[in-house]
Amino acid sequence: MTPAKRFDKRLFAALAILAAAAALGSAALRHFSPAADMRRSIAAISTQQDPAAPAAARQTAALSQAGPAASAVRTIAMGAEQISAQEIELAPAGSGSLAHTLTVPGTITFDQGRLARVPGRVVGTVTEMRKRLGDNVAPGEIVAVLDSREVADAKSEYLTASVAYDLKKTLYERAQILWAKRISAEQQYLQARETFLEAELRLDLARQKLSALNLDPAEVAKAAKEESAAKPGASSLRRYEIRSLIGGRVIERKVDVGSLVGNQGDPPELYTIADLSVVWAEMALPTADLEFVEEGQRVIVSQGESGKRSEGRIIFISPLVDPNTRSARVIAEIENGGMIWRPGAVAAASIVLTESRATTLVPRDAVQTIGGEPMVFVRTASGFEARTVATGRSNERLVEILSGLSAGEVIAVKNTFLLKAELGKNEAQETD
Repeated sequence: MTPAKRFDKRLFAALAILAAAAALGSAALRHFSPAADMRRSIAAISTQQDPAAPAAARQTAALSQAGPAASAVRTIAMGAEQISAQEIELAPAGSGSLAHTLTVPGTITFDQGRLARVPGRVVGTVTEMRKRLGDNVAPGEIVAVLDSREVADAKSEYLTASVAYDLKKTLYERAQILWAKRISAEQQYLQARETFLEAELRLDLARQKLSALNLDPAEVAKAAKEESAAKPGASSLRRYEIRSLIGGRVIERKVDVGSLVGNQGDPPELYTIADLSVVWAEMALPTADLEFVEEGQRVIVSQGESGKRSEGRIIFISPLVDPNTRSARVIAEIENGGMIWRPGAVAAASIVLTESRATTLVPRDAVQTIGGEPMVFVRTASGFEARTVATGRSNERLVEILSGLSAGEVIAVKNTFLLKAELGKNEAQETD
């Protein structure tokens, strides 16, 4: 082998050794570099789980690994007894009309067309008071009896005029027949006719006097005949029965048995009777609000402290404005069949200005803001699920749910702040 060939062979071997050394150095750097060590450490931590970690923390880790949808589920474990003890009320989300209202203070008053005062009408003495305070009264029912000389005179005058009328009528008819047959003179006929017409006039006047006293002439005549047949000489002409003009309840009794009525200075009334099946809610509306209100609009009357709630309609808007308050009187008629409203009580009157349909509605108290998002608490088998919802229109009582909740799902509607606090406590424990 020539010297040149031996040199080329040694050079090739040296170059091969250098290439192998370079490859080994690069592999060593990759294996022992700090970045590689850090990546391996993170991979090891992500695949390990501390067996001593609390169950809630493990559940949170599992939810995190399961993805965003699972981690958004926030639950509260709570049994039925605990829900009842904390007075958390449940109700299904519903659908209905969302009303926008104008709320003003109102006062419950009598319906003036259903209030009656029972007067004495005549001068006399009270002999019977048949109704006590608070008793119910039917229309036309006798509520009191008086002993009255004025009534006796009116009845006597009518009975006398009635008898005189019958007699004069008989004489007139007889004179008319005799004169027609030319048996009697015309003068006798004319005289009988004049006497009959006078008797007829007196009877009409006596009948009107009885009607003014609210007495039926036919009943007066019938009672006089019956008494005369049963007890000759007896008379109840002084008896005057007072009847109620309306049905309702006695709210005032102003006299007692033996009281004098009818004279100047005597009590003018015996009772005050009110029909409370319908009452009024009176409101005073500022002039700025009058343009939004009209007769026939629906009104919701409520009392927050008692939970009373009724509906009615506006029946009157005063055309006059009080110069002192710059407000107008507005009256709504309210059905009061359950007698829950008492005249004189103060209530909130919400006048419904507009109404719109909503697919899902929940009470305001059902929605809590957690982490800047509106949430409701949906009842589950083990407790509640705090669910994020999108809200829409609202009023003072209801909130429209646009998404996140369907009508019919049972949710917490009262004392939901307790659930909010419980959720915050649970999440704080999980963080620790």
